[in-house]
Formats: sequence, structure tokens, C-alpha cells
Amino acid sequence: MSGVRTLVAWCPDWPLVAAGRCSVPAAVLAAGRVIACSAPARVEGVARGQRRRQAESRCPGLMVVDHDPAADARAFEPVVAAVEAFTPAVEIVRPGVCAVATRGPSRYFGGDEALAALVSAAVDGCLPGGAPRCRVGIADGPFAAERAARQGLVVPAGESAAFLSGFSVSTLGDVDLADLLVRLGIRTLGQLAALPAPSVLARFGPAGAVAHRLARGLDERPLAARVPPLDLTVAAEFDPPAERLETAAFVAKSLADRLGEALGVQGLTATRVLVEAEWEHGERMGRRWRLDGSAGRSATALADRVRWQLDGWMTGGAGADRPSGGLALLRLVPEEVRPDDGRQMGFWGGDRAAAERVARALARVQGMLGPDAVVTAVPAGGRNPAEQVRLVPWGERPPAVGAGEPWPGRIPAPAPATVHVAPVRAEVADTRLSVAGGPWSPVAAWAGPWPVDERWWDGTAHRRRARWQVVTADGAAHLLSQDGDRWEVEATYD
Repeated sequence: MSGVRTLVAWCPDWPLVAAGRCSVPAAVLAAGRVIACSAPARVEGVARGQRRRQAESRCPGLMVVDHDPAADARAFEPVVAAVEAFTPAVEIVRPGVCAVATRGPSRYFGGDEALAALVSAAVDGCLPGGAPRCRVGIADGPFAAERAARQGLVVPAGESAAFLSGFSVSTLGDVDLADLLVRLGIRTLGQLAALPAPSVLARFGPAGAVAHRLARGLDERPLAARVPPLDLTVAAEFDPPAERLETAAFVAKSLADRLGEALGVQGLTATRVLVEAEWEHGERMGRRWRLDGSAGRSATALADRVRWQLDGWMTGGAGADRPSGGLALLRLVPEEVRPDDGRQMGFWGGDRAAAERVARALARVQGMLGPDAVVTAVPAGGRNPAEQVRLVPWGERPPAVGAGEPWPGRIPAPAPATVHVAPVRAEVADTRLSVAGGPWSPVAAWAGPWPVDERWWDGTAHRRRARWQVVTADGAAHLLSQDGDRWEVEATYD
């Protein structure tokens, strides 16, 4: 069984098109990383995923734009309206990408190739000057159609699996799953599709089953999707009609929460939601939004999409496209739902969903405070305990340089629990220890010394010292360093 024939219209570099920066070297950043870059910037070596300093080092004249999802959705409204002229059932995958089923439109306009050409021309006609041309692809299912759109292809019916077979598993969009598949030797979608479906489900869980279906050229949703009960629809009336976006968005958030609670009671999650609005003077508007991924199907994500859509209607249109009055009624209709699979636990334990939430939170903090505001520790080489751990910006994974080397003179395990930023002055006399001028305590046990003679070739950095592990009678354990007659506490053990 093949997927539903789907047309996807893809507008390249959409965040830059929406910002009016597609013809100059520019990049859009979110959480300190490049999520989109213009063609002139790519020529200079800028690529998605780079940090800001990496992108600017490759293109010194780079224009940096902060990501504004609401502006992207607002600017995308004319494109959706152009596609809607061919069929009313337009799904917005995300700003810059929309999809429609082709069964009816293709028959009316003379086939898939003719429909693709007409849609492409219509979208190009509403794009601003200098924007990259729209690319249209048709295949069996939205996933294959979006891959085809990036190449501007019409994949014959029933051949989507063969078309996808050469793509990397990274195109699935699940970074953790793709990394695991590569480590197991499964690098292409064709290799994944060749595996037995029950084995994939047993080994990788629901996320693996979805990926396996996509790799075979099938839709993600048809087997589980169904028409939901009518009582799941949520709506709110505005009296008086809402004239301001903030007022409408506040109500939209409460509707999204209500819908999420209603779905949760029945163990369901929405995969496609119709956003309907009725205006003060009788106009009616509606847009379908696709919700992909566990994060994309949350109430917060749905509220964001409703806000973007309202912003597009209330401020993004022009002339007759804009409503003539305030918002009188807002309705959210879940058109497709599926059983909520819950949170997939990691293969070796742990909650992948929780890890994803933590990663998003840390990326958000980096976006507000800068990449160096959130750091993580990685092992490094050295003899001094303070040198054996390096703090690097979260998200960067530099090689552990020298971590596995022998380092003669290095203190043996276990590592101390606390490494002092500045060594604490100490005194040692007659097997007694005084730390920072405190009371004297007898030394009950010790190990060492471990002498080191470092950087003998550098007159300013040359150091000769010996380190000792000592335990005092009161139970305290310290790492002492001796440099001539000077004693210091470099670290303390638990």
C-alpha cells in the first residue's frame, strides 16, 4: 500500500525571505545557532547548525537576523492563499512549507506535472523580488513529497520507496534515532526499510516504527488516524469582538490547553488541527496546521501556531484579504488524531522526552545569555586536578585532548570532590596540618609524594612541586602541594 499522493510547496530560505534579507549575505539565528542562511552566505561557507562566531568567521560581512516565527508565519499567508486557489484543503507544515492532497486537483488540472507547474508559478508570483523560486514536489505521502520538493521532482505513484532509498537516515529529523542507526550500520532509508517491521518496533519503539514507515514511502499517520468525536472541538466567542492580536492570542492559549486536556483524557494526540475564525462582519477563514513530533503536538506548540495564524490574518494580509472587523469567534477542530504513545524511554534507561526538554531549555538560555553562559565539563589532560576538566559551551563536544594519556606525576584515583579555584594556604609541622590558619590536626595517614617538574624549558612557567594525599585525625582528606617551604591545599576529598 502506498501513501496518499501529496504535493508539497517549499520556499527555500523562508526565514530570510520573510525578513527581506535573501539577496545579501545573511543568516537567521535561534539559540545561538544558524537555522537558515542566504545563498550569498552559503557561498562564503556559512551553513546551518554553525554557531554565530563560526558563521561570522567565514563571512565577516554577515548580516545576523534573530528568528521570528510569528513574522515567518505572517509573511507566509499570501503563499498559502495562492496554493489555496487550487484546493481548499491546504496544510501548513511550517512557515515556508505547505502540503495538499493531489487526488482532486491533479484530475482537474491535467495531471501531477501540470498541477506542480501551476502551483509553482502561482507561488512565484506572490514572492518578493530576489527570493528563491518555489520548488514543488509530488510523491506518495508528505515525507516523500517534501524530499521531492527539494529537488523539484514529481515521483511516479508507487515509486516513493525507491526514491527515498538513497537518502541518509538523518533526513528523518530524529537526531538521536539517526545517530543510533548509524552506529548500528544502518545509514540509508533503504537499509532501514529492508528490516522487518516487528523487529524495528521491538528494538526502537514507536519512533522507530514511524521512521520505518516513512522509509518505505508510506504515510506516518493513516493506520492510526481517524475522524475524532465532534465534542473535541473547542471554541470561544469574543464579546466585544477582539481588535488586538494579544487579546486573541491569550484566548487561543486557553483553547489549546483545553483541547490538549480533552485529548489527553481519551489517550489521543492531534496530528492535524483546523484553525477557524469568524469575524465581526461575517467573514470566515480557516487554515490547517500539521503537528509533527512529540514536541510539535504539545499544547504550547499548538498555541504558537494559532497565534501565528491570527497574526497572519489580522496584520499580514492586504486589501480584501484582511478581515474588515474584529475577531468574533475562534474554533480549533482536531481533524486527525492518533493514540498518544507517551514518552519513549531510552534503550539503556532514561527518559528521552525529558532529555529533549532539558536540551531545549538550555538552548533557550544560551539564546538569551550567549553560548558561553551555559557550559559543560569534558575530561582533559594534565597533572593538576584543576587542569583535568575543561568547561566548554553546551552543545560543543571537543575531543578529550590528552585525557587518556599516562601523565607521569598525576594524582591517582579517586579524583577529589572539590578543586579550589585558588589554592588554600596551609602549614605542615611535625606531622600536623593547619589549613588557612585554623587549628592544628594530626595527620593520620598519607600517600605520596608525587613530584613533578613542569615546563622546564619556560623560565616564567617552570614549576617544581610535590603533591601529597593526607587524612587528618578529624576525618578530613586533602590534596596538598609543596613548593619549597610553601604548602597549599589544592583540593579536598569527601
